[in-house]
Amino acid sequence: MLTKELQKKQDDLEAYLKELGSVMLAFSGGVDSTYLMHEAHKVLGDKAMAVTMNLASVPEREVADAMEYCTKEGIRQKVIRMDQFAIEGFAENPTNRCYLCKNFLFSTLQQIAKEEGFAYVIDGTNMNDASQYRPGLTALSELGIKSPLRHAGLYKADIRALSKEAGLATWSKPSFACMATRFVYNEGITAKKLAMVEAAENFLFSKGFTQLRVRVHEGNLARIEVLPGELFKLFKLHDEVSRVFKAIGFTYVTMDLLGYRMGSMDEVLSKDQLEM
Repeated sequence: MLTKELQKKQDDLEAYLKELGSVMLAFSGGVDSTYLMHEAHKVLGDKAMAVTMNLASVPEREVADAMEYCTKEGIRQKVIRMDQFAIEGFAENPTNRCYLCKNFLFSTLQQIAKEEGFAYVIDGTNMNDASQYRPGLTALSELGIKSPLRHAGLYKADIRALSKEAGLATWSKPSFACMATRFVYNEGITAKKLAMVEAAENFLFSKGFTQLRVRVHEGNLARIEVLPGELFKLFKLHDEVSRVFKAIGFTYVTMDLLGYRMGSMDEVLSKDQLEM
């Protein structure tokens, strides 16, 4: 049973989606966008369409999950391959990389929405995102992208609870972020490095780790973040992990003793940079 507060937030979300009339959702298949797609499809039917971006910074498993969900639920979906390395500044990985990328990608989505006859492009930004360093949110605001989950005051915990109530398998799915966030700022991003990160994280997932990140420093050092409760498990597997990571292409393999945390690469930024 939902609390009165959660029920009200869900009602507000559905009312807002109905008000928008027709929407095209940037659909990743993660916790937030899956719940939003579920609600948009429930309220708007075929006037809600999913667009999944097949990017170098998104693992193939995530694209496959997004496609499987839409097929299963009978949701209109378009999968488009986009070249992030064509975005000026992306490969150089400056501190505003997310702004540059989001501006390019969502401008493209707006053009597709116009061609397909949808009134708005929406995304899965929620209330928690506002407390993180997210320069991409500035780009979304400038473009006029709508964020229904944030409009309804929904936090990540709310979305997981509502997803569970709705029977969505993603309610307990680990949070995922663009793989470009794995690199220390101003270190060049290449397709090879992204593939290394994907292979390394896939290996850790195969060993039963849940929420994790493989951060990259100087191109050849991997800093592994897992949940604090899984640190001992990672240490016990250190020989195998080191061997596999070196085969992938890393020279040095380290374990972050603080464990997994969102935005750890932002810890080097100044207060002024974080407030940009």
